[in-house]
Amino acid sequence: MYALYSVVLAAVMLCYAPVFVVRRLLPGRHASGLRQRLGRGFPLPGNARSCWIHAVSVGEATAAVSLVAGIRERWPSLKIILSTVTPTGARVVRDRLGDRVTHCYFPLDLPGPVRRAIRAVAPAFFIALETELWPNFFRELSRQGIPSMIANGRISDRSFRRYRRIPVVLRRLLRQITVFAMQSQEDARRVIALGAPPERVVVTGNLKAEPLREEAGAEKLWERLMGLRGEELVWVAGSTHRGEEELILDAFVQLRARYPSLALVLAPRDPGRVPEVERLLRDRNLIGVRRTSLPANQARRDVILLDTLGELAQLYGLAHVVFVGGSLIPWGGHNMLEPALRRKPVVFGPHNMNFRESAEVLLRSGAAVQVRDRHELGEALQRLLGDPELRSRMGDKGFEAVWARQGAVAETLELIQRFLVEPLGR
Repeated sequence: MYALYSVVLAAVMLCYAPVFVVRRLLPGRHASGLRQRLGRGFPLPGNARSCWIHAVSVGEATAAVSLVAGIRERWPSLKIILSTVTPTGARVVRDRLGDRVTHCYFPLDLPGPVRRAIRAVAPAFFIALETELWPNFFRELSRQGIPSMIANGRISDRSFRRYRRIPVVLRRLLRQITVFAMQSQEDARRVIALGAPPERVVVTGNLKAEPLREEAGAEKLWERLMGLRGEELVWVAGSTHRGEEELILDAFVQLRARYPSLALVLAPRDPGRVPEVERLLRDRNLIGVRRTSLPANQARRDVILLDTLGELAQLYGLAHVVFVGGSLIPWGGHNMLEPALRRKPVVFGPHNMNFRESAEVLLRSGAAVQVRDRHELGEALQRLLGDPELRSRMGDKGFEAVWARQGAVAETLELIQRFLVEPLGR
């Protein structure tokens, strides 16, 4: 089974290799990334014990921040290795965690790279965020007696359907994982149905629902940095995808007729798509300015385009109303808890399969509005922008609903202590 999987994966990687190499050689890319993907050039722990946390990309890397803080507080002598797959995830790690962790790229899930990487790092234990399942990697961890955890685990509708096609493979893989810390009862039910031993599955909640730690005055600093004026109403549309920006900009044009002081901060999920969004602005005679040109370029502008990573959560704090993307198209949605934790009313579309529980929590508490199309989006925003008391009530309800669900970090740390640290006996 593992041999067949490795052969198929190797064939796919061989076809993709020219593209992978070219991308890694582009300016701004890290050459070490290619070596580490092949299992070489990994940071050595030296004399210190280490743990390895894997956060595939931006969302997982953001969720890792609070977990890293908890691990450092409880086990201060433990060196933390944090891996990602994407360069965007790597930038978030460097920006948000700096020298508190050592970053590396996750090896390709082939026997050679996996074996070399694990032996080089020699972690005391391994944590994968949000159900990253790599057969060869977890098999090698098991062989070397290294305990492992799935933290902040979730299984989307799409993943559940895909995993059920290979029940024997999944059952064998899941039995090699020491403990599962799942976000919800439904996630726990699904991972057990796929073959995880029930006694190893615990519901800990969502790491992204943890309280935020930000410096006093940060909101005013961001307001000046973005060139926003006190009299402006601010709409932040975060993590948008192709097919959504057109709807958002059309709604914005209509809203500006009623609210001339309305400013839009538009944050494509992939900052590389900013030039594409700029063309949409020009088609509508709107003036856009990139975040990286601020605050120097504060001439007249209609839309601020976020072309950076790791800043969206802070910018939610400037909003009067927030739209969370990936939801007006069948993508699956994005994290709507971040704006709720900043007491902002949240609007999203009907497609939230990947964040179903979060969406239900906000809708039940009266903290969010779900819309189906551009027309309903415009109506919801018009109602919220024109009613400060409604915005305040919804913001408070969202904060209270998410705050009541905090504790995921503490629960996860307890599981690390019980299943990953104590069995080592050292």
